[in-house]
Amino acid sequence: MTLTAAPQPASGAAGLSAEQVLDSASQALRARRLAEVAEIRIAIEWAVIAGHPRDDRDPMVTPGGDGTPAMREHAIPELAMARETHPATTRALVADGLDLVHRLPLTWAVVEAGDCEPWVARKVTVLTRALLTEQVGRVDRAVAKAIRGHAPSTVLEIARAKVIEADPQTHRAEQERSRHQRYVSLSRCDEYGYRHVISRVTAGDAAWIDAMVDRVADILATTMGHDHNRDELRSVAMGWLARPADVLKLLLDHTESDIESDPESNSASDRAPWAPDHLADTVDRLASMSARRLASLRGRGRLFVHLTDDALRTGSGVARVEGVGPVDVRQLRELLGHADVTVTPVLDLRMRRRVDAYEHPEDVKDHVWAQTGGDCFPWSPRSATRDGVDYDHAVPYDDTGPPGQTGTHNSGPLRRRHHRAKTHGGYATRVVGPGRHLWRTPHGRAFLVDHTGTTRVSAAQAAAMDAAIDDGVELYFTGPLTYEAA
Repeated sequence: MTLTAAPQPASGAAGLSAEQVLDSASQALRARRLAEVAEIRIAIEWAVIAGHPRDDRDPMVTPGGDGTPAMREHAIPELAMARETHPATTRALVADGLDLVHRLPLTWAVVEAGDCEPWVARKVTVLTRALLTEQVGRVDRAVAKAIRGHAPSTVLEIARAKVIEADPQTHRAEQERSRHQRYVSLSRCDEYGYRHVISRVTAGDAAWIDAMVDRVADILATTMGHDHNRDELRSVAMGWLARPADVLKLLLDHTESDIESDPESNSASDRAPWAPDHLADTVDRLASMSARRLASLRGRGRLFVHLTDDALRTGSGVARVEGVGPVDVRQLRELLGHADVTVTPVLDLRMRRRVDAYEHPEDVKDHVWAQTGGDCFPWSPRSATRDGVDYDHAVPYDDTGPPGQTGTHNSGPLRRRHHRAKTHGGYATRVVGPGRHLWRTPHGRAFLVDHTGTTRVSAAQAAAMDAAIDDGVELYFTGPLTYEAA
């Protein structure tokens, strides 16, 4: 008779059984959902607190859809600072929360109970924001039934269908409006120097672009060898499209050989019946152009590359390209190899130039931008370009004040929305050192923005930095900055 031991429950490093780990996973899921619900409630409560203007010049906005209450526009950034997020992120949270409470109450009840993913419900609020209050109920009823037990993609499909049913005329108008929302943009550069080209084009244009990329990739497969995969070849082909003269020559060279090998393609009807009458003249003009004129066909762009003297001397190291990010110095050849390069003088950041005029001269803007590195608003991403910001006087310019008010000591780059919030929303800022910006909110919170990012500071530390800069002293704390809750 053989005896076998009963199987023992598996246990992890913490000594939990499989059942306990699974139970913990379910509990963690519910806790995380309820924590997100708590964030939404806080955003709604802040909208209630900021529901009345302080004066006639305090603008009100309605972040949510039809039927939701308005709130002070300049109150949003202060909540964003407390949440350590960008104001646009916090504005979206407020809008979604107001929509759920006032426009989608059945769906909000499921969200509040922790029975679904809050982010799915927030996606539904975005999809339904254009609907009127009397129209959105149809979507609310359908989504509330589905959101508890269906996959997110299914819930969103149901929501889209109900939005069309609720207001077909608006849907058709949105289709027309979307024609004007086509775009081409670039992602941030990754650590290896590559970016994504992202575009929204018509289905027909997309098909032709895809076919052209495929055709160029086919040719490159014969010229670059067979040790490159298809995706890599298509990526290289995409770059060829930016050089119209080069890609035209490539296509003509290889298309001619294909035609000559086809005995049935010599008839007059096969010789480009789709070509416009001026095509031959266009090819002749291209052939007569100099290399510089051909390069000018692509237009002109401006790219700012920051290098150390050591990187220039050794040819190794990291370069920072504005709008792209950090790249290996050796990759600059790929980035600039087909362009005419104009070199501008290097700024000496040790200078502290000041001018008497209100307007910022271009060299002062360059200096401020170089030492700040981006939008100096708390928690703002450093993705702005120098042409996309205002250069704001930290301490407002006084026409009757002393000379030299405009300069690196009193200037910071801000996106227009952040500039308006600072000017009209009760926020105060001081430049407390090169690239160091001290911010105070209307309710007394303080933040330091510098090369390390955004840091909360205590009221005492903020007062000390403020007082020190009045005496011409830049105050740096040797220990970690601390934050004391009010």
